[in-house]
Amino acid sequence: MPETQQYVPVKEKVGYAMGDIATNFFFQSMILYQTRFYTDTAGLSAGAVSYMLFILRIVDAFVDPFVGGLSDRTQSRWGKFRPWILGTALPFGLIFWLTYVTPDFGPSSKLVYAYITYSLLMMMYSANNTPYSALMAVMTPDSSERSSIASYRFVGALIGQFIIQGLPLPLVAKIGQGNSAKGWAVTMSIFAALIVILNLITFLSTKERLQPPPGDKHSVWADVKDVFSCGPWVAMFVLTLLVFTMLVVRGSSTNYLFAYYLDHGQIREFLSKFGLAEGASISGIWASTLNAFGLLIKPDGSNAADVAFSLFFVVGSIVQIVGIIFSKPLADRFGKKPVFIAGVAVTTIATVWVFWATPSSIEMLFALSILWAVGWGPTVPLLWVMIADVADYSEWKNYRRATGFMFAGILFALKAGLGIGGGLSGQVLKWYGYVPNVAQSERSLLGIRLGSSIFPAILLGLVIVCLFAYPISKSLNAKIQDDLTERRKKYATMNAQATSS
Repeated sequence: MPETQQYVPVKEKVGYAMGDIATNFFFQSMILYQTRFYTDTAGLSAGAVSYMLFILRIVDAFVDPFVGGLSDRTQSRWGKFRPWILGTALPFGLIFWLTYVTPDFGPSSKLVYAYITYSLLMMMYSANNTPYSALMAVMTPDSSERSSIASYRFVGALIGQFIIQGLPLPLVAKIGQGNSAKGWAVTMSIFAALIVILNLITFLSTKERLQPPPGDKHSVWADVKDVFSCGPWVAMFVLTLLVFTMLVVRGSSTNYLFAYYLDHGQIREFLSKFGLAEGASISGIWASTLNAFGLLIKPDGSNAADVAFSLFFVVGSIVQIVGIIFSKPLADRFGKKPVFIAGVAVTTIATVWVFWATPSSIEMLFALSILWAVGWGPTVPLLWVMIADVADYSEWKNYRRATGFMFAGILFALKAGLGIGGGLSGQVLKWYGYVPNVAQSERSLLGIRLGSSIFPAILLGLVIVCLFAYPISKSLNAKIQDDLTERRKKYATMNAQATSS
């Protein structure tokens, strides 16, 4: 198939999106649940968890450039990147499940088990997601079509996010019946199986169309030089680091906010208005479905915070899906950079506002969740589309293409952000005196509130600074696309002549 072809069939875009549903089962559970799972279920101290998450995520970040370099040099009948998705599907799902198993060990052995399983999980994520992310850049050379693929991808991501945000805590409570270790192990085994299946669908349904320039054989050192001398890539690297640090700090801290700060009686009263308490006005299949997934609040209100936390993020995810749908037309009309800046500005306002929530401000928090998603939704696909644009910029400038290495560097920043965010979340809890499974002190609650609002808002403000430093405008991107299209036509002619001779 000629590499100048631009159109990607809808069924292929949907198949590609399945991979990000799988990724978000892992990714969102790491952001929202992992710190609290380790402290409240596995019984590890907040300090030990913060050091573990920081160290392992930072160390593992170095795996991504290695995988990126290898995937760029992979040669197979399936392409460069698809074989990695196939090969990692089963081990990724298996290790994901093992990470949420709590063995009957002593505290030190539990910590060792956590280090081993979590480090293996992060390695599998690197080996799977670095090639998966790079795959989008070689499915088509057209920037607008890539925006379309990214929109499908992140609708898939938000479907995965919607499911993983809404179901685990209620399912853990329902399946575990007071034994949270059992609840987590069984619940996550379901998601682990889905990770395997969805990755196989992505492998089977996608194609790699864009080939590197003829004679594009260059060293790892050339890749490194191209990446670190690329101003747009540096801006996106720092931006990605800040974004994922912010997401972990906000998500993890909000879990504690619902569990310890908000008034559970007020939560139950608020959710009862929507028929989410046992004995409420709803009945029949809908009530049975909610009950099956643990989404009805028990008469004693013991699971009220878990249900509310799930719905808080679910509501945001629904709104984000709408925002993602509008991302491509907005970017086509105004440019990716202005849309990204506007969206982050709205998100920053919604994040700061959380600090002024009182224990009874349930309605206010849900309204802020909607406002947050209105700003964030259109930005979700743009980060990855802009990185693909950076890969084009580098090829345009250097006459070489290192797609996998470019994306690997950004995934390094993502992992580092997760590590910094996980470490910072745990340290904030430690600094402010958090003690698991008891009523918190005023100082501890202040730390939880700051982690849910002010700290992530500061990071979002720095994201806006990075966006102003990003130099690829709408007009420059159009020029790059036109120039590369002409080059690829010449390459196609050269390849055809070489084949005929």
